[in-house]
Amino acid sequence: MPHRVVVTGMGALTPLGLSVQELWDGIRLGNNGITRLSRFDPSAFDSQIAGELKGFDPEPILTKKEARRMDLFLQYAVVAAEEAVRGARIAETGFVSPRAGVIFGSGIGGIQTLTSQHDVLLKDGPGRVSPFFVPMMIADMAPGLISMRHGLRGVNFATVSACASAAHAVGEAFRAVQHGHADLMIAGGSEASICPLSYAGFCSMKALARRNHDPQGASRPFDRDRDGFVMAEGAGALVLERLEHALARGVEPLAEIAGYGASADAYHMTAPDPEGVGATQAMAEALHDAGISPDAVDYINAHGTSTKLNDVTETLAIHRVFGPHATSLMVSSTKSMLGHTLGASGAIELIATILQIRHGWVHPTANLENPDPQCDLDYVPLVGRTADISVALSNSFGFGGHNASIVVRRAP
Repeated sequence: MPHRVVVTGMGALTPLGLSVQELWDGIRLGNNGITRLSRFDPSAFDSQIAGELKGFDPEPILTKKEARRMDLFLQYAVVAAEEAVRGARIAETGFVSPRAGVIFGSGIGGIQTLTSQHDVLLKDGPGRVSPFFVPMMIADMAPGLISMRHGLRGVNFATVSACASAAHAVGEAFRAVQHGHADLMIAGGSEASICPLSYAGFCSMKALARRNHDPQGASRPFDRDRDGFVMAEGAGALVLERLEHALARGVEPLAEIAGYGASADAYHMTAPDPEGVGATQAMAEALHDAGISPDAVDYINAHGTSTKLNDVTETLAIHRVFGPHATSLMVSSTKSMLGHTLGASGAIELIATILQIRHGWVHPTANLENPDPQCDLDYVPLVGRTADISVALSNSFGFGGHNASIVVRRAP
């Protein structure tokens, strides 16, 4: 019989703050983490705004020497996981098990290290390239470093599926615990790709919002005036474990992961299937896996990117899965307040979903001032609301047609 899987710890680094509590405070206060880009001079770029982490310092979690040997995305991953581990009281309860592991995702990995070391190669020659270049760059080093830090010898790998990376990591970790392959897993995602090369690539695709005069109004999911997503950075980490395992440790579950669905559009490199077939399949499979009927869902944390294509196709997919109940659902986009954290977004937004369930309050979709006629659901525009949420769904869809949906419900 499959095991029930609960979340016992969470960690977050986002443009709204450097902890789960700061993320929640920012959401509740209606703050917006999007500003003019400060990491480099953006004046030559069409888009000049981003959701950057403000005031991040890896100490005291990492020593200066450790931090120098990690790309920024690795620093984010390790620090977010540390908060989740502390929240789950893993060391405090004396937890030791060879059946504990890490699955952690990143859509892009260490691109800042890649670009900086390429400059070294061109300027100073191959002998000056850092011996830490490769391990600092590759995406799988995030779960590797987390496992080394906490002595977790179970299943360990990285998911790299663009903007669905973290959701796939959580979903696969859920599967490992659900089917008895692990007692406990750390899962999530990290991204630190705000650098000239990646920014130029997204600008060339015309994927980024160009509302440079109004950074905080630039991410506007489901609004008719949206013109692209806002690039952001950060990390989210969750500790998942068997319900009976958590109770035996004396740890209070924060929420229950009830189901997971994944699919492929098999359609286009960057554009979603216009009929929403893949998104429909992922959501339907997640509900089936959870044994939950569509009309039992109270809230959906939408992928909600603020791009012309995604918001329409996600709306269509929700209609297809939920039928008449779709108009009764509350739907909102966390990206409207902190931008799109790419490979980290699935974990960060799942954490935001769990916080909303626990506090009985749904955050708004910011900047939804002029609804797109093709986006006709209750997106909780502009103002959050008190709501009793028993069951929620978190969606993540990525370039390449990767789709993942996770069902989460109130802790038992």
